[in-house]
Amino acid sequence: MEDQFHLLFEKMKNEMLNQTKELKESITNNILEILDEKLQPVITENKILKTKVENLEREIETLKREKKQNNLIMFGVNEDERSTQDLIQNIINIFKTDLDMQFQEHEINKIYRLGKAKSSGKPRPILLSFVSEWKKNEVMKKKKNLRNVYVTEDYTKEVLEKRKTLQAQLKEERERGNIAYLKFDKLVVKEKTNNTNNEKRKREISTSPQNNNQPKKQQTIMPPINNRPNAFDVMRIRANSLSSLPTKATSNKE
Repeated sequence: MEDQFHLLFEKMKNEMLNQTKELKESITNNILEILDEKLQPVITENKILKTKVENLEREIETLKREKKQNNLIMFGVNEDERSTQDLIQNIINIFKTDLDMQFQEHEINKIYRLGKAKSSGKPRPILLSFVSEWKKNEVMKKKKNLRNVYVTEDYTKEVLEKRKTLQAQLKEERERGNIAYLKFDKLVVKEKTNNTNNEKRKREISTSPQNNNQPKKQQTIMPPINNRPNAFDVMRIRANSLSSLPTKATSNKE
């Protein structure tokens, strides 16, 4: 009897546990569904706001680049000017001497030193802004001719950070022999093709003159067949000459 009560009790206990579990799952699912319904508009609005923020960031970056598109940063210019007018004249003289380019003061929009003066005496970089982007591009094309002065684009802070992170990869690609350079915030890599030997071989074949003065091969000219003596005629003549020899000998004895 006690065993039956014990089994019945265990059965009721298991059923209660199962019902409790099902009830919890049902309540949890209902709560989650209600939360999903409440949160769905918030999630949708959040996605829309995120897209708008990304678009605004792109527009701001574009505006920053447009603002700096006429600017140059110059390094290594001696800091011995006493006024902005002196600095302008120094820059004009550098462009005239090194780049053979004529500049007028009205072509410069603004110019000033960046940062605070250093006690070490190292010259501060110069921000130079032109009235037109065309003038800036002309300077960038000839910047390799500058002596003791280095010129670069006026990049935004975000672009400078990206370029800094790409320096290690840039060095690695150049060590591999590839043509690599930075273009704004991107690394451009071009594989170097080794066609020197093929081009040299093609050039040698195409440009080698034919030697027309080479001696011609000697040609053996055979006589015509009709002029050759007939073998039967030769044998007949030889036989006749041999047959006539004894007759002459006997006649001499007589």
